This record gives sequence, C-alpha cells and structure tokens, in this order.
Amino acid sequence: MAEIIQRHGTWAFDGTTVRITPGLHRSVPLFRQTYGEIAVPLEAVAGIVYEPERRRGRLRMRLREGADPLLQATGGRLPDAADPYRLTVDTDRSGIAEYLAEEIRHALLLDRITDAPTTAYLLPGPPVPVSVRSSDGTVSFDGLQVRIDWADTSDRVKRATGPRVLDVGDLVRVEWLPNSGLDDGFLRFVTRETVFSKLPAEKDPYALDLWGNVSRDLLTALVATAVTARLPHPSARAHPEPGDEPERADRGAARSRRHTASAPNPFAPNPFAPNPADPNPADPNPTARNPADHHDVLLRRLRELGKLHRDGVLTDEEFARTKAVVLRGF
Repeated sequence: MAEIIQRHGTWAFDGTTVRITPGLHRSVPLFRQTYGEIAVPLEAVAGIVYEPERRRGRLRMRLREGADPLLQATGGRLPDAADPYRLTVDTDRSGIAEYLAEEIRHALLLDRITDAPTTAYLLPGPPVPVSVRSSDGTVSFDGLQVRIDWADTSDRVKRATGPRVLDVGDLVRVEWLPNSGLDDGFLRFVTRETVFSKLPAEKDPYALDLWGNVSRDLLTALVATAVTARLPHPSARAHPEPGDEPERADRGAARSRRHTASAPNPFAPNPFAPNPADPNPADPNPTARNPADHHDVLLRRLRELGKLHRDGVLTDEEFARTKAVVLRGF
C-alpha cells in the first residue's frame, strides 16, 4: 500500500481505492474536518499529478466528470484549502508523493480506466441527516425533504412566508456559490416552478443568502452535495436546464442591516424534532396540523405580505412570487 501522511491529511492507496483523510491540525479548514474521510474508487479517478514547488509541493487528483456529487454541487468553486482532492506536501516527502502518484497512474493503466464522463455517481456524498446553520437560516436535509428555517436577520419577505419544506422529488437542481467575504454567496433550491425566477437570493424564499462567517457558510456545501447525490445524474438530462450555471450573488445588497456578532455553532439541532419549549413549533408537514389553525397562519402571512407590498418593501414581482408560495399552502 502506498501512503503519505501530512499535517493537512493522509492519502492511502491499496490498489483499488484512494482513501483521503483530513488531518487534525488546526489549520485544516472546518469544511474538510466536517466532511471527513473520502473513499475514492479507482474507477472514479481521471488522473493524478504531483506538482513540486520551491517550498512545498502539491498532490492534485482529478476525478472523472460526473463521478462525485461534491464536485457536481460545488462546480469547482471550493477554496483550494477546502478541496479534498489537493494535498500540500512538505519538500522532504516529495519522493513519497511522486511514488503514490505513480502507483495510482500505473493502476489506471492496468485497469484501462479512461477519463471519460461517468453515467452515475461513483461516490455517495455526505451521510444524512445533515443540518447546517448559516448566516441566513438553518438548512436541513433528511434524505427525503429539505427544510429551511429563517434566521431573525433574514429578509422580511422570507420570514413572512414561513419555513420552506421541499420534497427532493420536486427539485430540478441545486445551485451553490460560496461566500468569499467580499461577495455574497448563496444556496438555492430550484424547482420546476421557480426555474426561471430572477429573485435575488436575499429575497428568494427558496434560497439562502450567504453573507456571514465564511467558514460556517461553507458548510452549506454539505447539504448541497447530499441533495445533489439524490437527484437524477446529469447524464440523464436530455438537454441542460435553463440557467444551469449560477450567477454571482448580489454584492452587499443588505450589508447595512447585518451585524457581525460572534458566530453561532454551525450545527443546529435537528429542526425535524419538536421543541418542547415552543408552544407552536414549526411543522415540517403543514397539511397534518389542525386545518383551521393552518388556515389562520396562512391568512396572517398574506396580510403581512400585503402590508410589505403597500409600504414599498416588495416590488410587484416579489409580491406575486411570495404570495404564490403562501397560496400553495392552502
């Protein structure tokens, strides 16, 4: 077995699988620590290279297109430090890194594995349930449904529509863009009804606007990947969906109302479990609650939306979109 151990992680190859384990050093990004070990089957590998540099070198593995839901969900937009398929190598370990790369390349030749795109995911993505608290709210996925609970700092439009609960079967795709600290990011769940929506992430009730702590918001890629792994593989699409490439999020549109309080724990409690301290907990299945109570809640939200529209907070398009979301609850 070929193996290299560095402070940022360990790569080991046994002839059939490359096991990538994040290191325990404090410099290892929170996303890598949270994602954990990744077992990459040899048939998912397109190539590997060791790039020597003056002070340190770098191992870089390339996967076949369509093999990994993480790469599909993030689209190459993960920061280099958080990319699990890159490993910084000390110069005194360059010989081991070159040996590992050569062993993997040799195995690819023997097994006649090409770098052609795959027709199915060869990696499973993160386990579920997964729940992450971001700057705009808490997003959770249990394998069947996505739930978004808005934060107190979320836009009034979102809070007025209430929590979002989406069946994975209703989703067309997931769009994710990281928060860079200078530019906002977003996590958007696109349904057949919202595929042409032009609402900015700040006001879109199907999107999380990522503007706060960069390390914490990066964890939303866990949810994006878990959902992507359970959607139809990209090769199954006869034609690309409109707007497959997400746009850069609105830049600083609402920064004046945001504060930089200390970051909360990135892992929120499971929102699918009832909170005994909450006399009226959010119900992930609104149709199962008392019909009269549910009707009153929806009417109250409609009145709130109407007031926001009259006060000029909502444009006509925003009001129509969010009103339609609430009316579907009836």
